[in-house]
Amino acid sequence: MFPKASERSKRLRSKRLRIGDAAKLLGLEPYVLRYWESEFPQLAPLRTEKGQRLYSEQDLELIRTIQALLYEEGLTIEGAKRRLEDTVQFRKMTQGITQELQSIRDLLTIPRRRGTCPVKNREHPSEEEP
Repeated sequence: MFPKASERSKRLRSKRLRIGDAAKLLGLEPYVLRYWESEFPQLAPLRTEKGQRLYSEQDLELIRTIQALLYEEGLTIEGAKRRLEDTVQFRKMTQGITQELQSIRDLLTIPRRRGTCPVKNREHPSEEEP
């Protein structure tokens, strides 16, 4: 009836939990996880050949976030969807900004000739005559 200890430890080592184990760990019922899968497209656990759901640590973190949005912040499903989408858009935006800043930093740290500006080899403004 219950999985053998070796099977259970093997699943835990692989960092993937079946729906019952994930639900128990998170204090939820399995039907809640199945319902959230239908409502939140970001939540898509791996499926075995037999159709069993296997939740990764990343899936569990997303479920914890959804759980907090719904139960702690009191958002509706629609409100939680919007919040998650806003978070994704914010992450994309900050990643773009970070990459752009890294490019600027790389440009500014390139060894350059004395008296030249790092952009298009223009003369440094402080050394130009009026």
